[in-house]
Amino acid sequence: MAAPSKRRIETDVMRLLMSDYEVNLVNDSMQEFYVRFYGPAESERCPCFPCSDSYPVRGGVWKIHVELPDQYPFKSPSIGFMNKIFHPNIDELSGSVCLDVINQTWSPMFDMINIFEVFLPQLLRYPNPNDPLNGEAAALLMRHPKEYDAKVKEYVSRFATKEAADAAAGKDEDEDEDEEMSDIGSISDDDA
Repeated sequence: MAAPSKRRIETDVMRLLMSDYEVNLVNDSMQEFYVRFYGPAESERCPCFPCSDSYPVRGGVWKIHVELPDQYPFKSPSIGFMNKIFHPNIDELSGSVCLDVINQTWSPMFDMINIFEVFLPQLLRYPNPNDPLNGEAAALLMRHPKEYDAKVKEYVSRFATKEAADAAAGKDEDEDEDEEMSDIGSISDDDA
């Protein structure tokens, strides 16, 4: 890996480690790690979006797997949900994310903080049923938005809890006790 790319990976991952996100590196590598991600709590969506009164992903906790290619930041990271989520733009089985800003229009101006503070919250707030990875979720959202919201809430309560997120990433029980902000000292060797 080229020195500037390696430096950028280290800078971006260190910023993420020093943020409020819980980050667990895989095998001490800054190129593969998990981030605990909480669903955005806002109860508002675009006024033209047909939905129920409550926000269906509120309270959800997901373990996000991130892999940074050697060419990062010139090539986008690979992002995947480890525990289940019912969303038109997220494959239910693999957890792959269909998001243009990550998959097609990625820019070196973006960093890891952008993904967790802007891109993923926007994806959850504003699902795009016209570009689905999950056809069932897209069809339900377009035809029966209240039923879609109910199914999202069901998935959140069943699969998007702290315990489900921990289990999805193969986290050890003694690591479960550490709910504080991660630092280099809390690197996990067993999340592979």
